[in-house]
Amino acid sequence: MIAEDAIQAYNTRLTVALGDLAQLTPARADSVKAHGSRAEALLKNADLAQFIHQYRFEVMDALAAITAHDPDSNARRVALANHLAGMDQFVASLQRAVYMRNRVVSQQEGPAAAPSRSIKEVYNP
Repeated sequence: MIAEDAIQAYNTRLTVALGDLAQLTPARADSVKAHGSRAEALLKNADLAQFIHQYRFEVMDALAAITAHDPDSNARRVALANHLAGMDQFVASLQRAVYMRNRVVSQQEGPAAAPSRSIKEVYNP
């Protein structure tokens, strides 16, 4: 059963309407900028990058070591593939946070600011 405080936390989580950044309240814009700054610090952290690469290599080695084709081995393959996908989604969420922070900052600077680039141009994994 899901606890009531978990439901409350989910319902009050920070959500940002990505379609129209001009409608952000100043408090939400500050939250987006703060979250993006923290995400950028994580992306630039060499220890985190080394950990992610090492973890991915270990998971890929474990995935390659599974040679059987029974249901348990297939379940382990799926679990390890989900681990890899989860790490990729974590890094992608950090990249999106930095991209949104840059869009908010460029929008607040006005039309004289440089045009926003796509996320693939900002961080190419």
